[in-house]
Amino acid sequence: MGVEAHATNERVTGRTWTVRLDPVGRGRADVRVSCSRPACAVQALPSAGVGRTAAVEHLKAHLRAGPAPRPSVYCACRAEECHTHIRPVGPRERPAPWRCGGAVVLAVVTDREGRWWRVMECCSRCAAAHPTAKIVATAPVPERPGPGDGFRAAAAPASTASTVSAVGPHFSHSAPAAAVPQQAPVRRSARPVRQRARRGRIAQRFVPHDLRPVALRDELAELGELFRAYQQRDEPDLAVLADLHARKAKAFFAWAEVTADTGLRLDAQRAEQAAATARLQHLHRIGEAPDGSGPAVARLLTATAQWDHARAVLTHVADHAPLPGPDARLLVVMLTLRTAQSGVGNFVGQDIKGLPLRDPEHLVGQLVECGWLGIDGTVDELIASRPENPTRISVPSLTPDESDPGPFTFGRKMRPKLSGWAQRVVGEKKLRKAKTPAEVRLLALALATGAGADGRLGTQGQGIAREALVSWCAIESGELPELVERLTSADWLAEADVTDALLTGRLTERVLPLSCPMV
Repeated sequence: MGVEAHATNERVTGRTWTVRLDPVGRGRADVRVSCSRPACAVQALPSAGVGRTAAVEHLKAHLRAGPAPRPSVYCACRAEECHTHIRPVGPRERPAPWRCGGAVVLAVVTDREGRWWRVMECCSRCAAAHPTAKIVATAPVPERPGPGDGFRAAAAPASTASTVSAVGPHFSHSAPAAAVPQQAPVRRSARPVRQRARRGRIAQRFVPHDLRPVALRDELAELGELFRAYQQRDEPDLAVLADLHARKAKAFFAWAEVTADTGLRLDAQRAEQAAATARLQHLHRIGEAPDGSGPAVARLLTATAQWDHARAVLTHVADHAPLPGPDARLLVVMLTLRTAQSGVGNFVGQDIKGLPLRDPEHLVGQLVECGWLGIDGTVDELIASRPENPTRISVPSLTPDESDPGPFTFGRKMRPKLSGWAQRVVGEKKLRKAKTPAEVRLLALALATGAGADGRLGTQGQGIAREALVSWCAIESGELPELVERLTSADWLAEADVTDALLTGRLTERVLPLSCPMV
């Protein structure tokens, strides 16, 4: 009987397999799709997008052809000690104890970058602990045996008779008694399975059923529904979004305290930053100051993402300028902004004549000769072109392809906004009237993107490094004080002070609308 009991209690471990997407080699665009199941061959595909589609289809084919999850298997995640979702709090501390529970499910776990997909036949509690898990099938709940089922099963091998013995069981501690007829126990119908409440989900995380306090669990579930409803809105409402992020930060901090999960605490901090950014953008749009002390600045670029993209373009030009000198750098800035999104654009003679360049024809010719710029026609035709007949230009280093999406991440609608902003800064009225050279215009661009919301230069008004400004303007270090003086005379700067290490001061209120604050 002991051998039979052991065979009955032995459980098969749940199935598990992995589909991976890996690069074929360093610097190559083609990828390799592999599956851990022995019958699957490795596939080589031309790009990551095609490979990801093939990997997902391969996984779906396995899920369609494979059997449903079995209700009696041992949790595959538990068989690996749940190491994928249980980690020690510290280097010398043991992980918190974990108990499996719930129905057996077939769950697909993936990484956030879409590089691998893992299928596990595990318990629903382990599946809920994985933030990226998706349950594709659930095993049916086995019927509970009624009273007497086990007694009949044990008695069946002992006798081949079709009837149950009429003599009831006797125990050693009681005296023998007369035989009492014993009716076979009647099997009761299985109890109806109690349906659990639907789990909430927020930020690709399941909200556990047993999370306490209950108010926190309900708040997380409600926030998940509110975020999903917000995504369905026709028009964004930044005030509502800021409140949602603030509530999410508060709830995730409380969740992190209850579970001691560092990942939840980091998510809460990111939600706080998102709430502050959304609230600042909302105030800018409605024309109020962030501190509530006065009217907001009506900036040409209104969003934090636009300010970051403007700084990214200037940084790229500083690192990849094909020719030396301030004239070449200013022209490269304007050409880059005109072709940033696709590598091609239109340019007319007025775009070049409006810049303070000493020899524009020679400069454009040098850019064409070095291969950085391509134009349809000659340099003279470009200089003579008019808005009704613009010249097509191209910058090969900015042209995206399958292996290189290009240096910038903004879209088609963002590029003209950034280009228009740069033209407004470089062609600002007082700078044009003073006939300031290219190096002064470059310094104006640097200061417009290097000040805070109040116009103070540098992070928290601490100033901008002198060496960085000298490098950006392509000048000698001793020339910087003269450029600062010319900007001060043009009512761009106030309280300016140039030291050996820093330039401090603030932008005047007149030019604050052209600034891209560092937030």
